Amino acid sequence: MSTQQPTPDRRPDVWAAGDAYEPYVGRWSRLVAREFLAWLALGPDLRWLDVGCGTGALTQTILAQANPREVIGIDPSEGFIAYARDRTRDPRAAFKTADVRGLAAEAGGFDAAVAGLVLNFIPEPAAALTAMARAVRPGGTVACYVWDYAEGMQLMRVFWDAVVALDPGARELDEGRRFPLCRPEPLRALFDEAGLQRTQVRAIDVPTVFESFDDYWSPFLGGQGPAPTYCMALPEDRRRQLHDRIRASLPVAPDGSIRLSARAFAIRGATPG
Repeated sequence: MSTQQPTPDRRPDVWAAGDAYEPYVGRWSRLVAREFLAWLALGPDLRWLDVGCGTGALTQTILAQANPREVIGIDPSEGFIAYARDRTRDPRAAFKTADVRGLAAEAGGFDAAVAGLVLNFIPEPAAALTAMARAVRPGGTVACYVWDYAEGMQLMRVFWDAVVALDPGARELDEGRRFPLCRPEPLRALFDEAGLQRTQVRAIDVPTVFESFDDYWSPFLGGQGPAPTYCMALPEDRRRQLHDRIRASLPVAPDGSIRLSARAFAIRGATPG
C-alpha cells in the first residue's frame, strides 16, 4: 500500500504581500522590464497604462527609462498597490486598485498599454487584452511579457520538476502545464484575435543569480504565487523533503552562489488606425 500523502488541493494563487513577492520574482521582473522597454523603443512624453502593475517593477522602469508624461498602474490587489505607491515617489505615476476590464472611461486615452508577468493570471485574458487595446489610441502600442514556465524560467522549472518527481499527482499544478500562454504561438494568436496589428514576439533571457541556497529557497516560503502557495500548503516533513531534493539538484558554485537564467516571452502589437 502506498504511503504517499495526497497532493495539496489547488488553492487560489495569492498576490497580496509586496515584501514577499519582490525576492521571489519581482527582482527578476525588473531585469526583463529593462530589455522589454528597450525593445519597444517608444518615444518620450507618452501616457502609459501598466496593467497588473503588482509591486511597481514595470512602472518604475518606465519612469526611469522611457521618459513618460504619465504612467497609471492598476492592479486588483490592494496590498500590491499600497506597496507600489509607497515605493514610487514620482509625480508622473499614479496607482489604482482596479481591473483593466473596468476602464471603459479611459477609452483611447493612452499611447501604450503594457502588462508584465500577469496575462496568465487574468481569468479572461482575451477580454483583458481587448480592454487594453480599447484603452490605447489608434496606432498605439499594446505589449506584454510572460515567463516561459514550460522551459526557460529555471528557478520555477527546478522547483516543479522536483515537486512532480516526489508527487506525480501535482503535475497539473505545474505552471508550465497550467498556463498555455507561456509560449509564443498562443500569445500571438491571442493578440491576433484582439485585432492587434504588426504583432511581434521575442524571447528575453536574463541571469538569475542567487547568493546562496537560502536566497533561492526562502522566497518559496512567502506564499506569493502558485509555487510558494503549493510549498506552504505542504506538511513540514514533505516541505523538508522537497527542500532537500531541490538543494541536491542545483548547480552550486564554490562561493555558494547559484547561477540560473530566466526566459520571458515578450509580445507587441499596434492598435488599428
